[in-house]
Amino acid sequence: MSLPLHPLDPIPAETARIARAAFPRGNPYLRLADEFGALYADISFAHLFSALGPAALAPWRLTLVTVLQFAEGLADRQAADAVRARLDWKYLLRLEPTDPGFDHTVLSEFRSRLLAGEVDELLLTPLLMRCRELGLLKARGRQRTDSTHVFAAIRSLNRLECVGETLRAALNQLAELAPTWLQAQVPVEWFSRYGTRMDNYHFPAEDAARQALGTVMGNDGYQLLTAVYHHAAPVWLRHLPTVGVLRAVWVQQYYAPDAAGQVKWRTASDLPPAAILIHSPYDVEARWSTKRSVSWVGYKAHLTETCDDDLPHLIVHVETTPATTPDFGVVPTVHADLQAADLLPAAHYLDTGYVDAENLINSQENYGVRLVGPVHEDPSWQTKEAAGFDISHFTVEWEQQQVICPQGQRSTKWQEGEDASGQAAIRIRFARAACLNCAARAQCTKAKSEPRELTLRKQAEHIALQEGRQRQRTAEFKAEYGCRAGIEGTIAQGVRRGDLRSARYMGQARTHLQHVLMAVALNLVRLSNWFATIPLARTRHSHFAGLQMALG
Repeated sequence: MSLPLHPLDPIPAETARIARAAFPRGNPYLRLADEFGALYADISFAHLFSALGPAALAPWRLTLVTVLQFAEGLADRQAADAVRARLDWKYLLRLEPTDPGFDHTVLSEFRSRLLAGEVDELLLTPLLMRCRELGLLKARGRQRTDSTHVFAAIRSLNRLECVGETLRAALNQLAELAPTWLQAQVPVEWFSRYGTRMDNYHFPAEDAARQALGTVMGNDGYQLLTAVYHHAAPVWLRHLPTVGVLRAVWVQQYYAPDAAGQVKWRTASDLPPAAILIHSPYDVEARWSTKRSVSWVGYKAHLTETCDDDLPHLIVHVETTPATTPDFGVVPTVHADLQAADLLPAAHYLDTGYVDAENLINSQENYGVRLVGPVHEDPSWQTKEAAGFDISHFTVEWEQQQVICPQGQRSTKWQEGEDASGQAAIRIRFARAACLNCAARAQCTKAKSEPRELTLRKQAEHIALQEGRQRQRTAEFKAEYGCRAGIEGTIAQGVRRGDLRSARYMGQARTHLQHVLMAVALNLVRLSNWFATIPLARTRHSHFAGLQMALG
């Protein structure tokens, strides 16, 4: 489709007249149209369309419709009906009262086009730039970030269901694209075995029988792969997406065929790590993870918003990651993106999952951002029991590469390497004789005969950790850090309005599009409330908790 570029039409006079009469006290969408004017321009979407073909509907208008969907939790058909029926939508979209709208399938096609571009630059950035022009957003203010789990738009499958569905998906695509070839390859029993959806309810309950069924499926899949990769098979078959997924899942779930050509289940301890393990053939990017009491297959959504007291709180960055991505790994990406948009904060409020020594240093040195958040406490038993000598009681002489214990003994070993997580670390060891004869040994180690050992981070990181641990115990830190709690309300708002924790679409890119659209929708809701001088909702407390606060 082609995109003719026309100047933006004004709000039709008849639409404005009827809307003013219908909403004499104002309306959220009327306020947005009056305060902002045009949020988007067709020229920004020109690269998503060809130079030839029938004229497309105005992308700026479809963008607003798509955002309004998420603001009100509407399906495509409902949103298309709202364009035809809702006067406030027509006002914002600059349509005549009699405009018939468009077919709902246009919205799905438009989302597919959006995925071909940088969705943040197309959807979120223009709104933020307009807010900055109006003085509603400033750089070097305060921002806060948090993440939440996102369930992928797939069924949760166990290993047996996963391999069965993977083979069934490949057979279905081959049956559609190469039916004659496939019919010559499959045994008749495969039609009953893979003709319907894999369901654990229909599988045997005994472990031995389930293992045997898994082996049968493994051999069937290997037989199909052998046929697909045979020199007599059409070459294009091996490039089908479902065949590629079948091959990957069989590598992950089965050992290579033995001398007799039989495959065997991998043991649970020999499966790939969660970061690469495929859990469904229908969304190969979804990953399994667990956090406290929640286990899920899907993604994480990281939201960053401003939290200055004198301005509306706006979401300025959205990051969608696999479920297995640790929170601290997202911080450099967030800061790099905010720097590119000239929206870096002066202070960034985060929870413990985001704050580590490396981020504390790099954020300050590379971006001039002060991270405010608790760091992990020393995991030693001395710290947990608040007794004995933890790492803070030791003096480190970095130039001499020695550590002095609380009793004045100097370390005898300084070995640089990596810790269990793969991070650079320094292993410290004291003399056995000195430790065995020490009067304070019980406060230092529970080992029967071994001396005290320590693991340090690099100098800058060690100092940052120690300073952070001291700072987070102060009343000043607790008072400042209190503002981070507001981001949890943003996540709750996203769950209520945009179903933030459930992916509408399959795949990380489509899920990210959903999150960006949700962020824009929440920003529009907040801006409308700001223009109407509606205050932020106060934190709700139970009557009993309120009684405690009243008592002081």
